[in-house]
Amino acid sequence: MTVGMLPGLTATLGIALLTTLTFRMAADDAILILIAMYVGAIYGGSRTAILLNIPGTPANAASGLDGFPLARAGRAGEAMGIATVGSFFGSVVGLLALALIAPQLAEFGLRFQSYEFFWLAVFGVVISGRLTAMDDPIKGWISGFLGLFLAQVGQEGIHAYQRFAYGSVDLAGGFGLLPALVGAFGFAEILCVMKEPAYVTVRDVGSRILPSLRDLFGRWWTVLRSGLIGTTMGIVPGVGEDMGAWVSYAAARRASREPETFGKGATEGLLAAETGNNAAVPGAIIPVLTLAVPGSAPAAVLLAAMFIHGVRPGPLIMIESPDFVFQVAGMLFWASVAILVLGLALTKPMLFVLRVPREYLMPVIFVLCVVGAFAIASRVFDVYVMLGFGILGFALRQMNYPMAPLVLGIVLGDILDKNFRRGMVLSDGSFEPFVTRPISAVLAALTLVTILWGIGPVRRAAGRLVRRPS
Repeated sequence: MTVGMLPGLTATLGIALLTTLTFRMAADDAILILIAMYVGAIYGGSRTAILLNIPGTPANAASGLDGFPLARAGRAGEAMGIATVGSFFGSVVGLLALALIAPQLAEFGLRFQSYEFFWLAVFGVVISGRLTAMDDPIKGWISGFLGLFLAQVGQEGIHAYQRFAYGSVDLAGGFGLLPALVGAFGFAEILCVMKEPAYVTVRDVGSRILPSLRDLFGRWWTVLRSGLIGTTMGIVPGVGEDMGAWVSYAAARRASREPETFGKGATEGLLAAETGNNAAVPGAIIPVLTLAVPGSAPAAVLLAAMFIHGVRPGPLIMIESPDFVFQVAGMLFWASVAILVLGLALTKPMLFVLRVPREYLMPVIFVLCVVGAFAIASRVFDVYVMLGFGILGFALRQMNYPMAPLVLGIVLGDILDKNFRRGMVLSDGSFEPFVTRPISAVLAALTLVTILWGIGPVRRAAGRLVRRPS
């Protein structure tokens, strides 16, 4: 919650730094800690979104639309209570979906071979680029395919041939996933925060914390709808919690009898946004467990941590360790209970966290980034990787390129490369099975449609064709 509250720290950074501190732990303990960080950080970002109109994580941007007006009206405590309860119910809806959907999705994933996994990787990058850069999908795709390219640096997986190494032994080993993520989300965030003006801390949240029963039970449909939307957005590769919040908020506004109050302090809008982004957390973990494809940037780090601790997520998980899926559901439940209890009990005491001057905080975070990058493999090169990806991430952010497709590209690059080469070996160099097998054909078609729909002239021409009278 503290990591999520502090502007400039994100769930991705928190999980990445904690991963470097859990190497010697048992796998179950380490993954429990990382899931608790994931759930707590996504929830904690609502505090600064409500109090300062500065989202603590990107997932909480929609929460500030109505949370901040409520805080300015003297109802900050009530707003944080609504956000807390909405976050809890969103997580519960998502973990129920995890327990119900994951076994079936893993069974379906057993039908996937190299051809299907290749298209799944391509589709993940394309749909992530499209949905995280709605105004300019080209930027999203550039970011995603840049990640795919960076994943190709190093020895390829079949013949160990060095690619883009230029004689460097360090480059031949490739870019480590965790140093890259710590740089892209940690060091880049530090640079972005130090560039922005300092924020003014809120001193008082009001006397009321617990939301009224009418606000909760009278809006059960908003909670359920936002939970289902958030879970669905989480399952889509690379889209994650921020889209879960925005789509849930938009759906609540469309369905509301008073849409004009949204953006001016509507408790329903805040409830929808916080339910949606927290429901996306279990949703993003569903494809991690069943297909080894992350649903969001924090889920990508969680996937890497699972590999580090000897857990093998993927279609075989229900055969090799079927109880693990339900263990994760249990971890998510108790993490959700913790944010409900601690979120309501520590509303006022945790305001002191926001009073830590960022001039003291950011150097400490930078040291943790350096130590975390080095501790993974004890290589100084990994520190340079972290710094390089941090500068790259900062430059991309300044030009409004989304970061989620870049991270997803780095994670899926290895999957795409190995499965494409393996598929070509199995088919004796023929590309035909990639487009003739049923699941491959569907994924290829979805990828093509997503690309065409993201091109403005094509989309407008299709719209005119649909509206033309017969």
